[in-house]
Amino acid sequence: MALPLKPLFFFSFVSLVSVSYSLLLPVTKDAATLQYVTQIHHGTPLVPIKLVLDLGAPFLWLDCSSGHVSSSNTPILCGSIQCLTAKTSDSGHGGGTSTCRLFPENTITGLAAPGELAEDMVAVEGSEMGSRFLFSCAPKPLLKGLASGTVGMLGLGRTRIALPSQLAASIGLHRKFAVCLSSSDGTGLNSEGYFISVKSIRINGRGVSLGTITGGTRLSTVVPYTTMKRSVYDIFTKAYIKAAASMNITRVESMAPFGVCFRSESSEPAVPTIDLVLQSEMVKWRILGRNSMVRVSDKVMCLGFLDGGVDPGTAIVIGGHQLEDNLLEFDLSTSMLGFSSSLSTRESSCSELKLNSIFKGSL
Repeated sequence: MALPLKPLFFFSFVSLVSVSYSLLLPVTKDAATLQYVTQIHHGTPLVPIKLVLDLGAPFLWLDCSSGHVSSSNTPILCGSIQCLTAKTSDSGHGGGTSTCRLFPENTITGLAAPGELAEDMVAVEGSEMGSRFLFSCAPKPLLKGLASGTVGMLGLGRTRIALPSQLAASIGLHRKFAVCLSSSDGTGLNSEGYFISVKSIRINGRGVSLGTITGGTRLSTVVPYTTMKRSVYDIFTKAYIKAAASMNITRVESMAPFGVCFRSESSEPAVPTIDLVLQSEMVKWRILGRNSMVRVSDKVMCLGFLDGGVDPGTAIVIGGHQLEDNLLEFDLSTSMLGFSSSLSTRESSCSELKLNSIFKGSL
């Protein structure tokens, strides 16, 4: 069965041998904010709500005062199993009479606020009925900066109350899911978010002398373009500009927010290839022009990598533009990531994938 021709986010819970159950979560890219937005059904009666996707966030949070009153909404008390599952600072306090608290964060603005842990019905496309689902209520001001019409953020992180783990537990299957973000309308994972180990970077096959990349490399759907801490960015862009010049690509004046831009009138120009070398020289994430460049006008394209500042905390954050049309499979139980690199090399895209082919063969 062919998938609809629209951006898709896949949750495919599989056994050790084959796909045994699949849920599809459609995603659209908000043109104004470049955020990835999805829809779930929430409450009793079930009503559709829109949420901003955050690949690494620990849980779902939403503005519970947005107008819908659910008859099945249940506050979670301190000391309860649900509160302990959420691993909050309030888990063992309050004598079972006060509400368990989380601290939801708007990862777009960096703002966080206290919120009450609650449980209610949630259903996604592909499920016949809703399941009880833990989430956090959040104050309305936390919505600032999110795409219009959204009422919160949907966390897909590695915690027990993030969407992949809760859905897997409700179905009783392996904690594994796949991501394929459409650009149209085995390496190890570590830490609480989705971090990968980038050992080095190559441009057109030539190594870039970055030294040891301290601070880690994180995957993110809330950052539109890849950011690098300044010391890495300066060396990386210098090497990229040199490689582009060797291919007779003319550099032009930069256009915000991008720091490196080139003249180009071709829809798919030949540009330097970027390889992220992971745990060994044999394991590379290849970034081609469709994911490395951003068209800003009919005659100008810019390198879709941004200066993240002197000390951003994380050395490299791989953003949504670089993730688009790459099939990623996250295995939470083994902390492993499988990836395809750009599907364009196979004359395909995320919007053209067939569900039955997603897990055929290795990534």
